[in-house]
Amino acid sequence: MDIVHAVASLVLGAVFVGSGVAKLIDVAGWRRQAAGLAVPGPVAVVVPVVELAVGAATATQLAAPAPAAAALGLLVAFTALIGWNLRHGRRPPCACFGAASTTPISWRHIARNAILVVIAVIAVATATA
Repeated sequence: MDIVHAVASLVLGAVFVGSGVAKLIDVAGWRRQAAGLAVPGPVAVVVPVVELAVGAATATQLAAPAPAAAALGLLVAFTALIGWNLRHGRRPPCACFGAASTTPISWRHIARNAILVVIAVIAVATATA
């Protein structure tokens, strides 16, 4: 296994598992913050579970490259959501790591996600199915 793929997969896995767990620690708080970001209620319910599943599969490189591609898709969606909120003058808490994330969204969140997108692209590109 390629070390670059392994590191990229572990980084993505850790981010998504950490994010999913943090959201599940305070589900009610996460759902309040998700509503503030204009995330529909039913979507907010499944996000932590999807993050956990994608994170675990990416970290363990189970069925590569599909989990890394799923992580990439999630990152693009989350980045688009942040961008949409910023474009509309909204700066709710990011909720990236659950209700404990109280920092208002900003272009730094877009930059951070751009770095994670690059890592996801590397994980997909270096995967051997």
